[in-house]
Amino acid sequence: TLKELAYKVINSPDQAERYESNAIMVRTLVRALQTQNSYTFDFDSLKSLSIQRSPDNAFRLFTWHVMNRNGTYRFYGAIQMKSSEKLKLYPLVDYSNNITSPQDTLLDNNHWLGSQYYKIIPVTKNTSIPYYVLLGWKGNNVKSTKKVIEVLHFENVKPIFGMPVFEGKTALNGKHRIIFEYNRSVSMMLNYEPGENRIVFDHLAAPAPEMENNPALFGPDLSYDGLKLVNGKWKLTENIELTNQDSEIDDLYI
Repeated sequence: TLKELAYKVINSPDQAERYESNAIMVRTLVRALQTQNSYTFDFDSLKSLSIQRSPDNAFRLFTWHVMNRNGTYRFYGAIQMKSSEKLKLYPLVDYSNNITSPQDTLLDNNHWLGSQYYKIIPVTKNTSIPYYVLLGWKGNNVKSTKKVIEVLHFENVKPIFGMPVFEGKTALNGKHRIIFEYNRSVSMMLNYEPGENRIVFDHLAAPAPEMENNPALFGPDLSYDGLKLVNGKWKLTENIELTNQDSEIDDLYI
């Protein structure tokens, strides 16, 4: 049932049907999660939902989107805490339209900067408060796309989004999260390199100096920047060199 509903949420040509299918899917998913030991079930046939477990297996994140008729998006999600008894589930409510300063604002699950997350990076050493860095796709509108580096931690078991853990340029210092915006017709790389303990991403630039104030025209300029984890903080390094990771099949090449 969830698989059929998830397909309609993404592929139905009618906006009303997408949202109707989504509402039924949310209720059905909650009922499924109320089943004992549901935390161990992977839901791996739900291809349009991003389901990510934290590496320490403390929780998992369900996130997905519904596209609006005008090319914008509304995001949905939930955090399921690991529990073999009663379900511990925190719904994520997309509050994006009401957040005036998204990079500077501390948020909770009822006031969430909606995103579809694809990577969870735990930070437990050299920090007074253990936290997780989330890499996510946010979409935006018909002109531009956004990606997000979000920070999640728990206070009294409740999720809090945002933490000033970034250092580098003045524009980064004190920010609770980092948001990238770029032209919708291009793609942006935002990944984590566990071996280097760093987040790497395309450097975005305007096609001409007079367009510096229009992120909807930005795109990768073939250089790369990184955020390296040092003493619990993520420090910016610009113009880094990226190489492909070693592979078992390297020896097969002549």
